Amino acid sequence: MPNSFPVQIRTHQVSAGPDKIVYYPQVILMNNYLIQNYINQTIIKETQGLIDQQVDETPSTVAEMLGTYEIKNNQRDVLSLTLTNYTYHDKAAHGMTYKRALTFDIKTGKRYELKDLFKPDSNYIERLSTIIKEQIKARNIQLIEDFTLISPNQDFYIADKTLVIYFQLYDITPYVFGFPMFPISVYEIQDIIREDGPLGKMVENN
Repeated sequence: MPNSFPVQIRTHQVSAGPDKIVYYPQVILMNNYLIQNYINQTIIKETQGLIDQQVDETPSTVAEMLGTYEIKNNQRDVLSLTLTNYTYHDKAAHGMTYKRALTFDIKTGKRYELKDLFKPDSNYIERLSTIIKEQIKARNIQLIEDFTLISPNQDFYIADKTLVIYFQLYDITPYVFGFPMFPISVYEIQDIIREDGPLGKMVENN
């Protein structure tokens, strides 16, 4: 399967001053405007959701905000990206950062959830959790409490032939550890991934 032409990205921003700026991506020049509009509106909604989560009910105390994004995969009709928002409230001990990931099929506009990546009844939750437990042990990751299972809709993104499962700050590790990231090769889970899903596209030969 030949690599399809990657979707083009343009950076937009919203700003409330030099210390409060949020950058976010928008896809452009797609053949299907409806799909392009859906993807862009979803990105805008998630970007705003991060802002709302940070501002909460105390917008007057926001001293600094920086929103950024990273394109993790832009090939084989799969667009996967992360949106990150760091905000510091006045007199807080430290700032707080949240990260959200979005993965789309750019041919259909479908936004993938974690369950969409795997065959039905594949027991993907236990399978991925076991791999993560092994990585926690091998990497000697300090946990707040014992890790058991990921959630059915656990945060993830796709980066080429790798599925990256991640957790928010404080979810399983102390703040100083940052975002715990667990890269999993598609070949390690090839038997349970959907062949017609985004991970299946990553496995296919060029």
